[in-house]
Parts: sequence; C-alpha cells; structure tokens
Amino acid sequence: MTDRSIDPNQKLPLTPAVFHILLALANGELHGYAIMQEVTQSTGGTIRMGPGTLYGTIKKLVAEEWIEEAGERAVSPSDDERRRYYRLTEFGAKVVNAEVRRLSQVLRSAQGKRLIVPLEGGV
Repeated sequence: MTDRSIDPNQKLPLTPAVFHILLALANGELHGYAIMQEVTQSTGGTIRMGPGTLYGTIKKLVAEEWIEEAGERAVSPSDDERRRYYRLTEFGAKVVNAEVRRLSQVLRSAQGKRLIVPLEGGV
C-alpha cells in the first residue's frame, strides 16, 4: 500500500516509459495496446514502446500502486474480453503532475538560456 505521506517529488525524475504510461492514462482507462498507441501518437512516433517494456512497466506501476487494474467492464463487440484496462490511482496522478511541473521548470530554464525558442502561448 502506498504511504500517503510520501511526497510525489521524491519519486522524480521518472523514466520515459513510466512518464509516458502515466501520461497516457491521465485522460482515463486504457488497455495495454491502447497505451502503446497513445504513446506513439502523443510523441509523434519518436517513442515506440514494445510489449516487454510496456507490460514490465505496468507490472511495476501496479505493484507501486501508481496505477490499478480497472474493475469489470461491459465487453462491446469490438473489444476483447481478455484485455485488462488500467487507470491512474490518486498517488499516480500526483506523481505524473509533479513530473510535468518539473519538466516545465526545465523547459523554462532552457528558454531562459536561449537554448530553445519559447513555444507559442507559453509553457
């Protein structure tokens, strides 16, 4: 069980696999293959996660209680009843939010050093 007194910032920085899985689940429940597709799409194809990395990381995140397997679902004709769906836990959401804040600070620092051009609309 996750110790609720743990500061999510103590878990940073996240590995790219962990970060992108948590980020993919930020909008709701997904099954493994959908997580892989979301990561590929959201990164413009620059990160492609194989099944070994994906399911090994999911197993670790479930054990750490950052994500959990979703409960029973009504299976639609287009869905496979064997699929397992995952969702963020409250602590997992705190961790991914902390990492987004950390990365935003890194980006602002790089912009301040004129290493990159500021994004339109700010960060």
